[in-house]
Amino acid sequence: MKNSKSESYAKAGVDITAGYKAVELMKKHIARTKNEGCVDDVGGFGGCFGLPIAGMEEPVLVSGTDGCGTKVKMAILMDKHDTIGIDAVAMCVNDIICCGAKPLFFLDYIACGKNIPEKIADIVGGVAEGCVQSGAALIGGETAEHPGMMPVEDYDLAGFAVGIVDKKKILDNTKMAEGDVVIALASSGVHSNGFSLVRKVFDIDNNPDSLYVPCNELGGKSIAETLLTPTKIYVKSILNLLEKVDVKGISHITGGGFYENIPRSIPKGLSAKIAKADVRVLPIFDLIQKTGNIPERDMYNTYNMGVGMSVVVSRENVDTALEILKANGEDAYVIGEIVKSDEGVILC
Repeated sequence: MKNSKSESYAKAGVDITAGYKAVELMKKHIARTKNEGCVDDVGGFGGCFGLPIAGMEEPVLVSGTDGCGTKVKMAILMDKHDTIGIDAVAMCVNDIICCGAKPLFFLDYIACGKNIPEKIADIVGGVAEGCVQSGAALIGGETAEHPGMMPVEDYDLAGFAVGIVDKKKILDNTKMAEGDVVIALASSGVHSNGFSLVRKVFDIDNNPDSLYVPCNELGGKSIAETLLTPTKIYVKSILNLLEKVDVKGISHITGGGFYENIPRSIPKGLSAKIAKADVRVLPIFDLIQKTGNIPERDMYNTYNMGVGMSVVVSRENVDTALEILKANGEDAYVIGEIVKSDEGVILC
């Protein structure tokens, strides 16, 4: 790379040498994520990974891709870029774990108005932390400088994860039955969904200074600090649960909230009957609803409301499941049961 430099390209807004510096700065973060499948270093044209299929009868690859939505605006406003990468990883690995798949590797994509190496390295540092939390290797990625398409301080972040599961262990909701129990796994906050509504409710684009005032409803934290809390990654807890309990369905509660996501893991003819009184709603959601005068149904149809993931098990396995989840650091509790219905989810 020593001879790679274009003054003409730099004058057009793209400094390719900044990209090389960013790669050098991020290598220490990437090194933290290496696992048994990694076979080469970052910097080639493709990330290579050896599949750990020992003991599997019929290995199946499971993939997921996502971004952080307009939560990225919060990171830009706060000039804090070392946690947003956790969100990017979480949105992908929390999806593939719903199939029972163990994440293998992750690749990120960063589009920016201007490549500032230190900022890019901070972003990738967050991505690496998300990979460490989920056991995935960060085996590559791409940083693209897009002058003229976005302001120089702006960027967007997305990525994708690939996991693996033995075909016979892919979660099969056909075993779900009336009387099964729905367990909630608490979220860490808003996670990475509904931020367009958040920005409207708090008038963030026009009045960003209000975000930094300590808020009594949030225990003295500012709205900005609370909103930027990274999405919780549930991979290791769920993998431990799957080893010991027959799990009949898992839902990652993302955009669309309860009404869209919980039915995705439930077969036709059955629904999850959720007791709203049992949902441990986090203070930030009460503040959003109160400030924006948002109808309750819209809240449950947009946000996780404090439940980042739901798990369905048979009634006789509830105590064991709760014990395992709590031993793995999860705030887990019962919020409902499976009933005969075609509504998908019933909140009462």
